[in-house]
Amino acid sequence: MTATPKISRDELARKLREFIAAEYVISDEETLRPYECDGMSMYRELPLLVVLPETVAQVQQVMRVCHQQGVPVVARGAATGLSAGAMPHADGVVLSLAKFNRILSIDPLARSARLQPGVRNLAISEEAAQYGLYYAPDPSSQIACTIGGNVAENSGGVHCLKYGLTVHNVLSVEMVTVDGEKITIGTDGLDSCGMDLLALMTGSEGLLGIITEVQVKLLPKPEKAQVVMAGFDSVQKAGDAVGGIIGHGIIPGGLEMMDGYAITAAEDFAQAGYPREASAVLLCEVDGTSEEVQEHIEQTESLFRQFGATTVRTSQSEQERALLWKGRKSAFPAVGRISPDYYCMDGTIPRRHLAHVLLEMQKMSERFGLRVANVFHAGDGNLHPLILFDANVPGEFERTEAFGSAILELCVEVGGCITGEHGVGVEKIRQMAVQFDDRELAQFNALKEAFDPGGTLNPGKGVPTLRQCQEYRSIERKPESTSESNRVGA
Repeated sequence: MTATPKISRDELARKLREFIAAEYVISDEETLRPYECDGMSMYRELPLLVVLPETVAQVQQVMRVCHQQGVPVVARGAATGLSAGAMPHADGVVLSLAKFNRILSIDPLARSARLQPGVRNLAISEEAAQYGLYYAPDPSSQIACTIGGNVAENSGGVHCLKYGLTVHNVLSVEMVTVDGEKITIGTDGLDSCGMDLLALMTGSEGLLGIITEVQVKLLPKPEKAQVVMAGFDSVQKAGDAVGGIIGHGIIPGGLEMMDGYAITAAEDFAQAGYPREASAVLLCEVDGTSEEVQEHIEQTESLFRQFGATTVRTSQSEQERALLWKGRKSAFPAVGRISPDYYCMDGTIPRRHLAHVLLEMQKMSERFGLRVANVFHAGDGNLHPLILFDANVPGEFERTEAFGSAILELCVEVGGCITGEHGVGVEKIRQMAVQFDDRELAQFNALKEAFDPGGTLNPGKGVPTLRQCQEYRSIERKPESTSESNRVGA
């Protein structure tokens, strides 16, 4: 449990303004309001204060003051997260890293880049392009999301099937501990002695420290890349085709799937040429040498037809390839065209269960009386069901939460995980008690205790206490159990 802060808002603001310009220590309610949530806007809380430091030394001093006073600290990047992982604590400080937005260096020989945490994901590849390099992990929010948040959530993206998640592309992290010490985890080399603390920090959701610098791997741009788009008259056939591609020994640069609702929304927005009559569309990108790409494209087209594709089309130019991906990457916001609100889930399953899980979700959709649009990383089984609802209809958000919980528990049931890249945050903390037993959760809590004995780093997120788990397991999971003070839209 987090201790009660020992200091008032005004006194804390005064202490912080001793080393940070007054305008960057925000305390009035109107200016605090934009910080009350991240991309998961259904869960909101006004913080005690927001602080925007400009230097690592200032971050260290903020942490020292807050540690001495028992004040919770929630790190915040671009706030594009989708699990309420950056939702503020009512008695705490939001530490915004928005000013840490510089690319410190790019080493084309070592194929690496040193970055401040506020650098946008896409900006890395844009800067590295002059050297024929790029940064592989590419979340759909890459135009806005930042590398610090990517590390905190272990973000993936369209191309993570072949090139890995954030954890596979980070060399080192500079971080500030809960008591203000600056340390570096990882090295420039491919390996280092000791325990892999870098992997522990990646995906830790701000529970263990404040990231102030990241060193990432860069990759050479492939000689050639093409996308095969295939339309299917059932999601089951499309799901089976995913396994067929991987089973044939082809490892695509990306393998994505959209169902009917998502196809319509994305096509209305991007006009990418998706077949509107299809029940599901697969986008399969093959990259490498020209000879390798030609061989795999021919095999992919043939395999899609064998699995029942009704439409097969291959990009013939870089512009056409970009347009096909534009539809997929804009699918989330495009769904806003067909529903007043949507709730984006994030679970991962073994690929062999794709068809089964998609059919089960269709049944759940009928049971809960809510539509669901599926847009997801089919190649690695990372599902992103978008549950469509209207927050103005009484009781509809509660049913939406219950539907989302059922999807996550289905993922666990078939041997999967409750998250693939969005993190646990507040949204999925109940399902942690479904996926893990008390002994496993005790180990997570022991790690948290080792880095943050007072429990002031992003409290209430990611890892439930054993007491919370007992409470979750002792009652039937109902949407009404969500705290009314932290939920809106019901």
